[in-house]
Amino acid sequence: MRRGLVLAAALLLSACAQPGALPVSPVPAGPGFTIAATAVPLNVQDPAQDRVGDFRYAGGLALSSPDTARFHGLSDMALGVGGDLTAVTDEGDLLKARLVLDKAGRLVGLADGRITALTNPEGKPLQGKLEGDSEGVALLANGDMLVSFEQRHRVWLYPAAGGPPRPAPMPDATFPDNGGLEALAPDPAAGPDAYVAGAEESGQTWTCRVSATCVVGPAIAKPPEFGLVAVTRLPQGRTAWLLRAWDPARGSRVSLVVRDATTEIARMDFARPLAVDNFEALAAVPTKDGTIRFYLLSDDNFQSSQRTLLLAFDWKPRS
Repeated sequence: MRRGLVLAAALLLSACAQPGALPVSPVPAGPGFTIAATAVPLNVQDPAQDRVGDFRYAGGLALSSPDTARFHGLSDMALGVGGDLTAVTDEGDLLKARLVLDKAGRLVGLADGRITALTNPEGKPLQGKLEGDSEGVALLANGDMLVSFEQRHRVWLYPAAGGPPRPAPMPDATFPDNGGLEALAPDPAAGPDAYVAGAEESGQTWTCRVSATCVVGPAIAKPPEFGLVAVTRLPQGRTAWLLRAWDPARGSRVSLVVRDATTEIARMDFARPLAVDNFEALAAVPTKDGTIRFYLLSDDNFQSSQRTLLLAFDWKPRS
């Protein structure tokens, strides 16, 4: 989460009411808490718009919960079998939920919500933002979960079998307090225990392995005002990168860029009047016909002026 987004939250959306920090509950939400979902059009000024370039809108939701004040600050997500969703928050919480699709495959809800606290290597819940600012999450093929943190920069591995985490290989680099490893994802082509990590401000990437170390990869080309906030590997050696920028005049802007090793293949630039917010999370699901379903999730920074949006887009490569 970039510092400017938090400090300037009061200006983020001029059409919104004045923000106030949302309370953080110390009580675990536990299983079965309600996630309220309100459908949002892609473009509130043109409800008939159903695509952005080659990306077709497949449903979008504004999410909230009447049961817990901890359902905020969702900073990254990963998808498992059957639409199981795992997300981490800026306050060191772990969200588990399930995507709900209608008969046409459009996104219509999020169900079976549960929030628990991430723990430290001593098995105790993380305390405060300095310890718990989780920004990236990756699920490896064996079920182990990797989480990257800002403020105190580190990557921890949470074993699939349960128990406390342990440190995972970390790039040998220095990061700003609020500009760490926002982008994190499995990298199966590099090995079953491999993951790709990317720095928000510099766009520098690394390929790491749990059983080895981190190797420097390419730096992602981006305008200086954009940060690299999420990544996901795709079939055929392609990668999707999520870039995010903000300024008082234009608010949030997001670019989803699909590339292979040398070439940009597709791009979706997202700004007002589209349903844009502080998108930091990205997941992709390939389908049998070659279409890629992308999900984008926004981090509301625990601010009442921002929204938790979950949007779905379908993209089919032309070759």
